[in-house]
Amino acid sequence: MTKKKPGVIGILTGGGDVPGLNPAIRAVTIRAIREGYQVIGLKRGWGGLVDIIREKDADNSDNFQVLTEDVVNKAGRTGGTFLHTSRTNAARVKRENVPAHLAEKYNEERNDLTPEILKNLDFLGIDYLIPIGGDDTLSYGVRLYKEGFKVVAIPKTMDNDVPGTDYCIGFSTCVTRTISLINNLRTIAGSHERMMVLEVFGRYAGFTAMLPTMAGAAHRCVIPEWKFNMDRLTELMVADRNRNPSKYSIVLVSEGAKYEGGEMVFKDGATDAFGHAKLGGIGDTVAAELLKRSSQYNKGVTINIINQNLGYMVRGGDPDAVDSIAPMAFGNLALDLLLKGIHGRLVVLKNGRYDNVPLDVVTGSKKVVNVEQFYNTDRYRPKYESFEMKPLFIMTSEG
Repeated sequence: MTKKKPGVIGILTGGGDVPGLNPAIRAVTIRAIREGYQVIGLKRGWGGLVDIIREKDADNSDNFQVLTEDVVNKAGRTGGTFLHTSRTNAARVKRENVPAHLAEKYNEERNDLTPEILKNLDFLGIDYLIPIGGDDTLSYGVRLYKEGFKVVAIPKTMDNDVPGTDYCIGFSTCVTRTISLINNLRTIAGSHERMMVLEVFGRYAGFTAMLPTMAGAAHRCVIPEWKFNMDRLTELMVADRNRNPSKYSIVLVSEGAKYEGGEMVFKDGATDAFGHAKLGGIGDTVAAELLKRSSQYNKGVTINIINQNLGYMVRGGDPDAVDSIAPMAFGNLALDLLLKGIHGRLVVLKNGRYDNVPLDVVTGSKKVVNVEQFYNTDRYRPKYESFEMKPLFIMTSEG
């Protein structure tokens, strides 16, 4: 399908979009082309590879495109991903999502299409693969590497919870957006003398709630790693509000946070391709309970609540400075490895230095907030101590 070069590199973005993906695609493409390689952008994450039709005259324009410097330069300064994305898990494709041309062959409730993926990569003439994603997307990259394909991966997720790296593309912009949005909303909270509950992303890890709180954007935060007590949170929030001359207080609530006597709060019974139930609603629960309990800690007077899910507002728009620079470095690191004939690696930022680690770290461990080291479990806020020799984002190191 492609004119043979020294090598053909496939690149894709999977999972949720974040600012910084297009700069990473740009970095890989420009460097690769100048080294004599051809670059193919695979669309919709693993979904584009699933849907390829291996026929000479088939229209696969929705599944891949040959990348040029002109294409990536145009998109390189923008947010999102121009290659589009999905949460496709090619090892567990639901029967209804199997492409029509494969439906007769794969008709189980869940289907492993890896044999087709490998054939499709060969059909496209792709020699090397650079997936950009979180632990779900990259876990399938591990699978392909174990099948013998040459893979070098780049970590991306605004939750910043990919194991093995201090930093994932999208995290800095997420924190920047969160702080900015809170600063816009605090004038409303102060004007009405209310407590404000802001739900943020973070299924299993609380980094996106912890860092803005550490930066002074919120008074308290509750995170997935520690079950909080609703009465204690109410007591703290009321005290914060009453001490504040502007008469408001703010708590950041990770979407995966759990309270004593409760579990994660889900939107409905739907799950994504990796089996994760859709989270949403813990912010509503916290807001309702704070409203109901506030009078107990405020001399019998109820305090009204502002309740807002920041959601997709923190992942939209152009990348900030860090998410313009780090993806460029990650992309070039990936090319360095491929040029040296090194595969099965994850490029990382560790203790302030760019490096690479074995790709299977993605499936071999979990990255969460070290509660003992960084979270005050009585005060529901980060610990502001012992920052010496910590990395840039303080609590993103695993050890």
